[in-house]
Amino acid sequence: MVRANLDKQTSQVSAMFDQVADGYDRTRARLWWGRMDAWGREMAAAANAGPGRRVLDVAAGTGTSTAALAAAGAQAVACDLSLGMLGVAGRRHPDLPRVAADAHALPFARGSFDAVTISFGLRNIGDVAAALREMLAVTRPGGRLVVCEFSIPPTPLNGALFTAYLRHVVPLIARRVSSNPDAYRYLAESIQAWHTPPRLGEQITAAGWERVAWRPLTGGAVHLHVGTAPR
Repeated sequence: MVRANLDKQTSQVSAMFDQVADGYDRTRARLWWGRMDAWGREMAAAANAGPGRRVLDVAAGTGTSTAALAAAGAQAVACDLSLGMLGVAGRRHPDLPRVAADAHALPFARGSFDAVTISFGLRNIGDVAAALREMLAVTRPGGRLVVCEFSIPPTPLNGALFTAYLRHVVPLIARRVSSNPDAYRYLAESIQAWHTPPRLGEQITAAGWERVAWRPLTGGAVHLHVGTAPR
């Protein structure tokens, strides 16, 4: 079984997600308490998804987040490096346009989207700064970036509880319901190694996005970051 390392080599990450694709949504629903749909709606609202809006969903996986954008009325495109994940997205959401692509080199015209979103995928990208710049390039001036990502809650108690959950409960659930438990061990470790929300905000700003802000969801276990493309 493939397990990606925290250096996040593209081929390893893609192969790992290919292997877990078929059972990914089932496992994820158990790991995250069925909150994925609610987080998707928060992301879609932050992206101002609605009729007439064209939105690119990067690292779209099985299409859950893209479907939330489409449900809000947007013309949403699912983009992911893993063909296995996109295959599941195609079976579950056959009306969603899907594009296989690396976030470091998005195959779209410059300024062609009103918003670009990425949910629970940025921490799996090898060069985060390059991906953020590439997302900016395909966003129209004044368009929006939305990053929905796990984080360690900033308060000591919540942070300790969530860290314990990642270290002990996530591997236990993964062993029971996943065909590749090591993949979820990587996912838990990647959350613990991920940036704090202020540090991620600095990275988004450094990539050229303006008016960067963030807010917590679910007690700070998830944060929504938003930014605006310069006019």
